[in-house]
Amino acid sequence: MSTAKKEYKRITTKTLVDMKKKGEKISMLTAYDFTMAKIVDSAGIDVILVGDSASNVMAGHETTLPITLDQMIYHAASVVRAIERSLVVVDLPFGSYQSDPKEALRSAIRIMKESGGHAVKLEGGKEVKESIKRILNAGIPVMGHLGLTPQSIYKFGTYTVRAKEEAEADKLIDDAILLEKTGCFALVLEKVPAKLAQKVAEKINIPVIGIGAGNGVDGQVLVTHDMLGMTHEFNPRFLRRYLDLYTDMKNAFSQYSADVKSGDFPNDTEQY
Repeated sequence: MSTAKKEYKRITTKTLVDMKKKGEKISMLTAYDFTMAKIVDSAGIDVILVGDSASNVMAGHETTLPITLDQMIYHAASVVRAIERSLVVVDLPFGSYQSDPKEALRSAIRIMKESGGHAVKLEGGKEVKESIKRILNAGIPVMGHLGLTPQSIYKFGTYTVRAKEEAEADKLIDDAILLEKTGCFALVLEKVPAKLAQKVAEKINIPVIGIGAGNGVDGQVLVTHDMLGMTHEFNPRFLRRYLDLYTDMKNAFSQYSADVKSGDFPNDTEQY
């Protein structure tokens, strides 16, 4: 059962594990720049994910695949400079860890040294075990990611719900247990059946953070631009829009343009 939220001055990987033990839910949102990160951090969000979703949200790519390690470091460094409380987790981008554990370690070290991030996240289970072990041996915390793994979108061929069939569900459970045993401090489950996600959360001792994985897990993550309604083409079932900033911002920009063209802006009180 959930308990009253304790005030934490600084969130660490240990904090998240303690929160799970106490039944306290974990809040997680994305950020890719200083200004947004400062607002998210000041709102009391526990974890900020510098996601490779920046490839979609910030750069306009169709998938997460094109973003580079250098670009992820740039975004992460911008976020870290804004943070006072939140734990900052940085995605390892596609191609920076999958094929070679030594390359995975080099990528993770660059993120930690050059951005100041607190942990890295990577997608996959058994197939990336050696990369995870190599990174952990260097003292770098790792968050796992199972279910729908967007970096493998061309393998899946679709963004539909994963692990609906028994064989895939069993593999997901095995991979989750493996990630915990290997040493991951937390796990993201994306777009899997709610009952399966809850089963995973009950089987392992590390926090399970869901996106499209129901309410039986230990926390939730959303893309900030989506939950603020800055994007409007993306409408999955799991997304709750807390604002409609697309409309509000568009109206504000239109009003500004009209005021400039009419000569109303700046008025007498808005000049020197």
